[in-house]
Amino acid sequence: MPDNPQRFEKPNPVERIFNSAFGLLVKLGLGMRHNYLVEVRGRKTGRLYSNPINLLEVKGKQYLIAPRGYTQWVRNAEAAGQVNLRKGSKSRTFKLRPLTSNEKPELLKAYLDSFKPTVQRYFPVPAGSPATSFADLADRYPAFELLPTDDN
Repeated sequence: MPDNPQRFEKPNPVERIFNSAFGLLVKLGLGMRHNYLVEVRGRKTGRLYSNPINLLEVKGKQYLIAPRGYTQWVRNAEAAGQVNLRKGSKSRTFKLRPLTSNEKPELLKAYLDSFKPTVQRYFPVPAGSPATSFADLADRYPAFELLPTDDN
């Protein structure tokens, strides 16, 4: 894994096809409880983009973690300051609060432990590792707390 904290891992063609197919299922309302589409406007095009994500819930709070790093959806979300989460016909808008490097290790651990089958390949430490193992990696993974907007 590169040392560049702003890195991202571009999906290969098979992953792009899977993400599109899985995104369609989530858009139809299928998927597990933690599966959503994150929707965000392009920072350059204004076009609405969507990607399937795993929503992490810890102690009553909701978090978005980007295991691939600083992907386009992350860059668009940072520029917009908010995202929309969609599953089926239900949709909610959230403001984003970027997490500090000190806040991330516990949440990265929880994310990897919760979603190991689909995200282990993006982490250089194995699931079940102590939170301290994530301290030096924290800047590689964008992470946000989701805050309800006045619309919600």
